[in-house]
Amino acid sequence: MSCDLAQTAVHGYFDGELDAVGAAEFERHLENCRDCQESLEHMRSLRVALRQSDLYHRASARLRDQIRRRLKLQGTEPSAIARFGRRSLLALVLTPVSVAAALAIALLVVRPGIQTTRVTAELIDAHVRSLQPGHLTDVQSTDQHTVKPWFDGKLDFIPPVADYSAQGFELVGGRLDVVDGHNVAALVYGRRKHTISFFAWPARDSHGLSAMSGSRHGYNWSTWQSGDMQYCLVSDVSAADIGELKGLINR
Repeated sequence: MSCDLAQTAVHGYFDGELDAVGAAEFERHLENCRDCQESLEHMRSLRVALRQSDLYHRASARLRDQIRRRLKLQGTEPSAIARFGRRSLLALVLTPVSVAAALAIALLVVRPGIQTTRVTAELIDAHVRSLQPGHLTDVQSTDQHTVKPWFDGKLDFIPPVADYSAQGFELVGGRLDVVDGHNVAALVYGRRKHTISFFAWPARDSHGLSAMSGSRHGYNWSTWQSGDMQYCLVSDVSAADIGELKGLINR
């Protein structure tokens, strides 16, 4: 099962709509697919948030009397009201409120994760493109005082440029890239014959990227926000190496 197909199967699996064969096949795929694991976790988080949001409110005696009178005028028998059930009746009245609350929670819980997944995919693609001959750097230097001024006038922000050679992460150079329709700074570091792309750009809206990390197509990544800047590290080095460089950058 390809990852694209699995993305559509996540919802069926989460809702228990897959047959036994399909569910077993998806579970095998899930063991090694970080994207589907994250999608499933977002759905579970939303379900928990909805259950804990206390959307149910008991109607007042006055409201219940008004509903009963209206049903009686429409020819609905009292026994039908009893069979329909008090909670079901109130659910019809409160549906607009519940839907609005559910949508608000979905925007708060799901949207940041979806945006992070989408932008991360673009950043991984940008990193892979940079590994092609002649695409790794626009300015090649191990001197941060050469790399940082090179970005002046090319961007409307100043990226953090530092060399961590003493800690095993040598500055190789930098380049310009475009992600999510905006220019970003991409600093390049070397780590035991591996290449790490460090992307930096200003937060463009209030939704920002979630602080997340994961693996996709053999590349580890980590996103976070500090102040009004957003960052992402992408490489085929280990997740531990990604975490170590992230710690150095955040010092």
